[in-house]
Amino acid sequence: MNIGNISPFTVDWEKLPFEKITGESGFVTSKTQIVGEIKIRLVEYSKNYLSDHWCNKGHIIFVLEGVLILEQKDNSTQVIKKGMSYFVGENSMAHRAKSIDGAKALIVD
Repeated sequence: MNIGNISPFTVDWEKLPFEKITGESGFVTSKTQIVGEIKIRLVEYSKNYLSDHWCNKGHIIFVLEGVLILEQKDNSTQVIKKGMSYFVGENSMAHRAKSIDGAKALIVD
């Protein structure tokens, strides 16, 4: 991620369309704003969601509601609760998201 020379901007999440993405179980709804090289997403995870793939991208994740579980390829897990963040570098640790009771997060990558 390269923030670079970006002028100040605002995002009205209510006006952005959402995409529904099905996981191995459950689904997410995601709204995306792209600014320069940065992708900013507002993601809502359904109950019993499990991603259908391992991700190698770098992210900054801030959990707004609920609890998000990040399963990592080395068999460890990170439990991120409301108000907590998760940081992972590009190609540093494959991971996938899981939620039991649903969650909402802001993700920057």
